[in-house]
Amino acid sequence: MFSPCDQIAQRVGQLFHCSKLNGYIRIRTPYLYPDGDVIDLFLRGEGESATLTDLGETLSWLRMQSVAQRRSPRQNKLIRDVCLNHGIELFRGMLMVRLRPSDDPGTAVTRLAQAALRVSDLWFTMRTRAVESITDEVKDLFDEHRISFDRHERMPGRSGRTWSVDFHIRRPQRSALMCVLSTASRAAAHGIVDHVTSEWHDLSHLKFGPEALSFISLFDDTLDVWAPEDFRLVQELSDLAFWSRPDELIEKVMS
Repeated sequence: MFSPCDQIAQRVGQLFHCSKLNGYIRIRTPYLYPDGDVIDLFLRGEGESATLTDLGETLSWLRMQSVAQRRSPRQNKLIRDVCLNHGIELFRGMLMVRLRPSDDPGTAVTRLAQAALRVSDLWFTMRTRAVESITDEVKDLFDEHRISFDRHERMPGRSGRTWSVDFHIRRPQRSALMCVLSTASRAAAHGIVDHVTSEWHDLSHLKFGPEALSFISLFDDTLDVWAPEDFRLVQELSDLAFWSRPDELIEKVMS
């Protein structure tokens, strides 16, 4: 009877290399994560109890590419879609496939490796996303916590200029306006800060009166493009929040 490694060698050739490691059979695939690291899969058990898994390395790799403490709802949906399309189970952060005696190990290995590759490709969307996609992710987060809001509301400033505010958030005690500051360019960062600073100055009359609003500036700090003075300028006019700390953002919005 051929072992799983013999079958894999026959089916998919020498591009996949098997070796034993800590009670697993490690299968080194020819697939690479976007930074060049090799995608390894691990097989454990025999017969009805055999499981093929990445041991959580794919999601761990993806998490290390961002300073955010957790994935956005949009990213989680994309990961679930990948698993559904490839017939993969996601359990405790691991991509997994059950390998039954009648299954072809080569097909299972290829399917799981492709899923790991597709999930790791989310890194490109994290790098190139525009401000609009960031506000979409904030919307998903607010929807998840059942926070009431309007988007892109137009507010008249004292100068007569009309400003578009990313979020008007309805809260029990005091509602808030929130601007999202996001860019992949260090050169453009200061210009965005100047724009938001001007916006808060021109809308400052809304911070007073019986229905006074509070101001929140949300920095997308998943890319290192902001200087300390950027935070100081905006902090003089609004409360600061950071996309890498979504729990603190929700606490600030709900308070």
